Amino acid sequence: MLQSLLALPLGVGVEVLVFLALYRLTPMNGRQAAVIVAMLAITAVFIDSLLDWPGADVLAMYVAVLLVSAYLLGIISSAREQRQRAGAKDQRWFHWGPAIIVIFFVALFALDGVLVVISKQGLPQPVADRLLPKQHKSETVNSVFPGVVARDFQKKESLYNAYLEQVKQQQARGWQVSKGWLEKPLAGRPEVFQVRVTERDGAAVAFATVGGVFQRPSDSRLDQSFELVEIEPGLYRGELVLPDPGMWQLVLQIRRGDQLHEIHAETSVGAGESAP
Repeated sequence: MLQSLLALPLGVGVEVLVFLALYRLTPMNGRQAAVIVAMLAITAVFIDSLLDWPGADVLAMYVAVLLVSAYLLGIISSAREQRQRAGAKDQRWFHWGPAIIVIFFVALFALDGVLVVISKQGLPQPVADRLLPKQHKSETVNSVFPGVVARDFQKKESLYNAYLEQVKQQQARGWQVSKGWLEKPLAGRPEVFQVRVTERDGAAVAFATVGGVFQRPSDSRLDQSFELVEIEPGLYRGELVLPDPGMWQLVLQIRRGDQLHEIHAETSVGAGESAP
């Protein structure tokens, strides 16, 4: 649930309703109700995170917003209680100090909400046309933040050591791999990608499984997985469509039995007539 864009304002709304229920229907004062609401909200967030982990950054954002919301509710209710106790002696509804704190956090939440919407959906087109640089007809400017694309070889030492061992095995195996497009690739058009694999002595590496993924560095949602077909011993081909022009990163994997040969490379895709 925390992955949804509407979950955060919905959670704040539920927090406000629960606070009002406790404040109006129980003998609790504002600060006590705010503490109870904060504890309930954080407990619910952690339980939901255990069921569907949203990431540490998202969890931290939810915890911060819900805690600050409860804090603001406590400030507002405490100011109201002080005014009621003062009676006619003090007609001010809200002291300027707490008012500044409330205004600051409301503005902060509004700004964060705008940034979250932009990261998920991009800038509205009129705003993008005004703020972003002009682009050619065959190019587009993407203002959506797709998230990070991590290379996790060193995330865990065991995985990194396994990767180093695989590289040593590849070097000792001595497979020769040639790869490329039969024609210059254009965005949005089917193009044939070919891979030829031979042993160190030139013999064809037949009956292998050849596939991989073309990764878009600027937007991982455009990544294109593929698998090639062996058309003759050691020669593998497939028809692929890369949607956008520019640089693409290739992760190519060749498997035969328990043998794995992995290659990383880059390719450039031209702008086709049908490309946006």
